[in-house]
Amino acid sequence: MKVFLERGITHLDLHGTKHAEVHQEILDFVYQYQDSLPLIIICGFSDKMLQIVSDVLKKISIEFSSPRYGSLRIVKI
Repeated sequence: MKVFLERGITHLDLHGTKHAEVHQEILDFVYQYQDSLPLIIICGFSDKMLQIVSDVLKKISIEFSSPRYGSLRIVKI
């Protein structure tokens, strides 16, 4: 996982991650850093990647927003 801290918020950068690996990467990230909300997932400008990440978060009932195109902000687990 490409995880980094920026302005006190933990980020997961999915650039270079294969679509088939996204589900597990998100699960690992969310549960490892769940005590550090909010969290940011950087998807890039791929509509497919944004859709995959959104679907995974919805499936596991995670509340998120999209503060800007290309990234998702996890606000409640």
